Amino acid sequence: MPEIIEITDLSASELDLYARCTETELLRFHEPDEGIFIAESPKVIARALDAGYKPVSFLLERRQAWGPARELIARCEGVPVYTADFEVLTKLTGFPLTRGALCAMRRRALPEAGEICAGARRIAILENVVNPTNVGAIFRSAAALNMDAVLLTPGCSNPLYRRAIRVSMGTVFQVPWAFLGKKAADWPRPGMDMLREQGFKTAAMALNEEAISIRDPRLAAERRLAVVLGTEGEGLAEDTVADCDYTVRIPMSHGVDSLNVAAASAVAFWELGNQPGKTAAE
Repeated sequence: MPEIIEITDLSASELDLYARCTETELLRFHEPDEGIFIAESPKVIARALDAGYKPVSFLLERRQAWGPARELIARCEGVPVYTADFEVLTKLTGFPLTRGALCAMRRRALPEAGEICAGARRIAILENVVNPTNVGAIFRSAAALNMDAVLLTPGCSNPLYRRAIRVSMGTVFQVPWAFLGKKAADWPRPGMDMLREQGFKTAAMALNEEAISIRDPRLAAERRLAVVLGTEGEGLAEDTVADCDYTVRIPMSHGVDSLNVAAASAVAFWELGNQPGKTAAE
């Protein structure tokens, strides 16, 4: 039977994870060991559990504990389940819960970037994408549109921040990902060197005179391709573009010169992803 605990004291220390810890504090919660993240909504929590992440506790709207989330908590015997009415939970967390369910879960050690690239043909690289909403949207597109992995430079927002997880609909638990080092100097070198050693060609999504159309057949013919996307507003750094094998643009109309990075990623992944029925030159 689940251990369901009615919330009577909003200041209880057991609720700090949900109410009083920032994303940075959660990330460092067990330092030097891995930290904590918060998964939101039953579907997202289920995907995290399916991926093997370990729950610490649940925070559920009362009707969820005996309804849609019942199967989830049945999978997590002995994990405390804190519950109250929707209005109480909103007051506690400061925001309305998506489908009335949160779960605090333990992070785990990330693989090395080279490890997740080893069996991949198409990967996405995010350079300093700082908005968690964009990071989550890019992961959702990567999962849906046949990208094998996502690599992030150290300046990117963490994919396990609550908003990124929620926007991704839990696909951050389905697409392999890693950071390209721990400091800014790790990109574009030695990250670019690692990609070349693994046989990847790199395609910078950028606007300049040398850019080729995303429909250029040379791109689809590459056996292994990394699609490189830049930060909101400024795009990719000049050094990154110069180091890439291709500079690629998305043809546009009506005088529009660029798309939001999340929208651009969906177009790029659809056109260049490792799609069933599409073959790449070996």
